[in-house]
Amino acid sequence: MSPRQMTETAYMAASTGLLWVAIYYLPIGDALFRLAIPLPLVLLQLRHGGRTALEGVAVTVLLLTVLMGPVRGPLMLFPYGLLSLWLGWCWRRQCSWWFSMAVGVLIGAAGFLVRVALVSLLLGENLWVVITGAASGLLNGLADRLQLPVAPTLDQVQVAALLLVLAQNMVYLLALHAVAWWVLPRLRQAIPDPPRLLRPLLALDPS
Repeated sequence: MSPRQMTETAYMAASTGLLWVAIYYLPIGDALFRLAIPLPLVLLQLRHGGRTALEGVAVTVLLLTVLMGPVRGPLMLFPYGLLSLWLGWCWRRQCSWWFSMAVGVLIGAAGFLVRVALVSLLLGENLWVVITGAASGLLNGLADRLQLPVAPTLDQVQVAALLLVLAQNMVYLLALHAVAWWVLPRLRQAIPDPPRLLRPLLALDPS
């Protein structure tokens, strides 16, 4: 690795770590920080390739582990570290937005489930069952009060929760692609143009 690559890797890893720390400790700007988190490591991969990006992710995780401990630090991988590697790979090869977003949604949803599983393990209680069970009880109570003929079962609530997670990640991936399409060309790293179907949703022109 050249001195320039080492310097840029350290800088991008530090930038990513700073954004992750800001999510936890700053009271505002959470949504903007989450949009920005994958971009430094994506930019690193676009400039220097996948191996350098992997090293950047590793440095970021090590840095965050030192700063935030062995639980919160490595959580950056799920999904933001993996997303940065995936999107950098796709954009370096000029893949379609549909392809990068479809797999990105699955990575984001898997990352959410990994975080829930880890927190459940630390607390000794299945948070997914607790949350969906509480939601099911609330909906059943509303159905009784409103005298509705049917009420959702726990399985239906869990399916609906999974669909909401996928929908949330779809919105996030679309917004992330739009931000990158606007920002990265100004850093001399263009990404593929959006599909024609999505262009009316993007009010900004990167040219």
